[in-house]
Amino acid sequence: MKIIVTGGAGFIGSHLTESLLKRGERVVIIDDFNDFYDPSLKRENVKPFETNPNFKLYEADIRNRAKIAEVFKKEVPDAVCHLAARAGVRPSIQDPLLYEETNCVGTLNLLESARELKVKNFVFASSSSVYGINSKIPFSEEDPITCPISPYATTKRAGELMCFTYSHLYDMNFTCLRFFTVYGERGRPDMAVAKFTKLIHEGRGIQVYGDGSAKRDFTYVADIVQGVMNSIYNPSKYEIVNIGGANMIDVNGLISLIEKNLGKKADIKYSEVAPGDVPVTYADVTKAKRLLGFDPKVRIDEGIARYVKWFLEREAGGAAI
Repeated sequence: MKIIVTGGAGFIGSHLTESLLKRGERVVIIDDFNDFYDPSLKRENVKPFETNPNFKLYEADIRNRAKIAEVFKKEVPDAVCHLAARAGVRPSIQDPLLYEETNCVGTLNLLESARELKVKNFVFASSSSVYGINSKIPFSEEDPITCPISPYATTKRAGELMCFTYSHLYDMNFTCLRFFTVYGERGRPDMAVAKFTKLIHEGRGIQVYGDGSAKRDFTYVADIVQGVMNSIYNPSKYEIVNIGGANMIDVNGLISLIEKNLGKKADIKYSEVAPGDVPVTYADVTKAKRLLGFDPKVRIDEGIARYVKWFLEREAGGAAI
């Protein structure tokens, strides 16, 4: 099988690419190596794949309709896994137009190219942020999505809806996966686990928005990849599926786990709740288990231990994080 993975040089994308290549699949990455965070980290992510004959990389922006069409026509994929996006709630408030162009127009460019080549299976990476202010927990795919509170969340919901439109109009299969706070090795440096670990290790203060009581359903990257892989091999006409750890912890508890594994105390500075932040996320993964056989294995205490071990090994080796 030949699979196009957009954003394949990033955190989740590189883990997915690694798993697909191990299965003997042909993987074509599309990534623009933008400067949302240090692009050298993304180049390092894909370096191990460069000698694999089943791997190919195109450096391209999904907003470039002509270039995307060119790649699709040249490669003719069997499936598309669309992970590329401008990510993050807070940055989307600062630059909503960029998020609209990348996450909506970019997604539409991919859908059009997939439609033209009659690609049968399309996996779309959505986000738990679409649930917005949702008082019911755990979050179910059947919950009404009426209160997204950031441009990022809105663009992800728009992507889900556009996938539905293409499923309805054309003979294409879609699985929209709502990821819940992914963390793990090679994690994005702006995310809480990576950022807190680095700052605590260096003896620098960490900023916590609110009083640290906000709860998140943290999902280890290997569990996320399991959900994505199962979606590739078990296509649906159109489904929205939560992919989460079903394992909530509050921010203060997360910091305590990082402190324990680093053997260092955090210097915490609490501040006002940031615009766009929600008080809780918690995935109901019943549907994922039923449709995809999804079964998250890594609890947050084990996942943090793995991440901190990886971090300290890189620090000892002088690698950038």
